Amino acid sequence: MNHHQHIASKLLSKNSLLEKLKLWNDANEKIVFTNGCFDIIHQGHIDYLAKAADLGTKLIIGVNTDASVSKLKGKHRPIQDEKSRLLILASFEFTDVVILFDEETPYELIKLIQPDVLVKGSDYKAENIVGYDIVTAKGGEVKTLDFLDGFSTSAIEKKIKST
Repeated sequence: MNHHQHIASKLLSKNSLLEKLKLWNDANEKIVFTNGCFDIIHQGHIDYLAKAADLGTKLIIGVNTDASVSKLKGKHRPIQDEKSRLLILASFEFTDVVILFDEETPYELIKLIQPDVLVKGSDYKAENIVGYDIVTAKGGEVKTLDFLDGFSTSAIEKKIKST
């Protein structure tokens, strides 16, 4: 498989994801799930995602669709469209699956995936993280990770606008 095919193989529909999850669960893989907009990828994202991946053996990233990013961040966002954001995330060696979700939260996706580890930034309290109930009910863990100071898409956006 060439690099292009390898990246494309990480972009899954819900049906394809279910097939992959069955294989992984049968092989006792430890599945980590995180989600976000990941609009302009920066050092903070890389650090966060690499640390999330280290918490298990497979990393699934839920990515907000363009429509849901606009609802969350305002009509000027996303800066990069969903296809671009998916391809960039899929190109990282520590990423196993990227999947879009259009809802306000990834609750239905978490219910479908049933991850062993659910990860969000430490700006959230673990018990307030969407999907906490699903993951803890199955004996999984909900973890929060610190973000690197000074890195955010909003800060990059401001810098670009001020030049």
